[in-house]
Amino acid sequence: MRVGLVCAHAAPPPSGDGTVVGTYQHIARVAAELAGRGHDVRVYTRRDDPETTESDLVDGYRVERAPVGPIAPIPTAELVPYVPAFGQWLADRWSGDWTPEVVHGHYWVGGLAAAQAVRETDIPVVQTFHSLGMEQLRHLGPQYDGPGTRIPLERALTRAVDMAVAQCNDEVDELTRMGLQRSAVAMVPTGVDIDRFHPDGEAAPRDQRPRILSVGGLSRGHGQDDLIRAMRLVGDAELVIAGGPPVEGLAHHAEARRLRELAERIGVGEQVHLVGAVPHEQMATWYRSADVVACTPRYSSAGRVSLEAMACGVPVVGYAMGGIADAVVDEVTGKLVPPGDVRTLGMTLRRMLTDNAGRFAYGHAAVDRVRCSYTWERTAAALERLYERVVGRRKPVEAA
Repeated sequence: MRVGLVCAHAAPPPSGDGTVVGTYQHIARVAAELAGRGHDVRVYTRRDDPETTESDLVDGYRVERAPVGPIAPIPTAELVPYVPAFGQWLADRWSGDWTPEVVHGHYWVGGLAAAQAVRETDIPVVQTFHSLGMEQLRHLGPQYDGPGTRIPLERALTRAVDMAVAQCNDEVDELTRMGLQRSAVAMVPTGVDIDRFHPDGEAAPRDQRPRILSVGGLSRGHGQDDLIRAMRLVGDAELVIAGGPPVEGLAHHAEARRLRELAERIGVGEQVHLVGAVPHEQMATWYRSADVVACTPRYSSAGRVSLEAMACGVPVVGYAMGGIADAVVDEVTGKLVPPGDVRTLGMTLRRMLTDNAGRFAYGHAAVDRVRCSYTWERTAAALERLYERVVGRRKPVEAA
């Protein structure tokens, strides 16, 4: 099958924070898995680096970069004016000797370009939003900083696609509230690289105190301040926060300074350590060094951090929302607590750290859960079946 994957910014984030996997890495792995299953896959993105070529072959699939907009990384809000040109470039590209049988848009800007490119064809469009503006606004409130055009454009995009892919059950509900029929929403969770994330291997250095690890970008929406407040109830343990800019840039990072000031103010400054960005290929060593991984973002559609931690055999204490609630089986692979309930969070972490046998059991169950339900092979197989279904719906019935 000829598959076109479209994302307007399939490149590492300008912040340089490699700790958290982005949309670009998700697409790259999906493309490689589909190519490995025998499909002819092409990834279409915007050229944002003068050092890259317009087309090259990577891991069995082809990457084509559109000369649209400035050749530099730009924020999502600034990409919107270039969507028509990107869509037209795709349409021109697909009018030649290679036309996709199915197009899969990623994130809302990529989806808009994909939908525009095929609007005068019978090529079906599948869409993965990765996050939804309306849901982020609901959870983040005043901390939501998305462009004002995002929510109405996402709502319009739901009317232009054949099938939407949700990464968690909360996202399924949100898409149906936006007007999609439930039959037009497929739940396909993200995958985990179990060759990289597994219990056996090196662990990052640590002292004798129990370690709680938090992974995520440094912003108020990621919930590190909740964890710092919860440390007053945890006792003698360290909280390691991985994410944000490289460690040498933390001194000048506003959120890093705010978190350190908060820790000092409530008396846990000596227990809280910010280590900055960690290359994603080194994250497994940090997961293995932890007794518990805490996942407390206000919004998380994929729950990727919880899955990577579980794959490394580490129990998770997380907020019962989004992809975290789907990934973590309460009292089996970890503990779920109500979002924003700092007291329950602190007491749950304290009990988890003192229960050696419980952590051991949770860790083993966590590894089994990831290997059974969250491999990239399963993700690619589910997408393959979905593509076949939407292509079958669009193909005209031959005359008898």
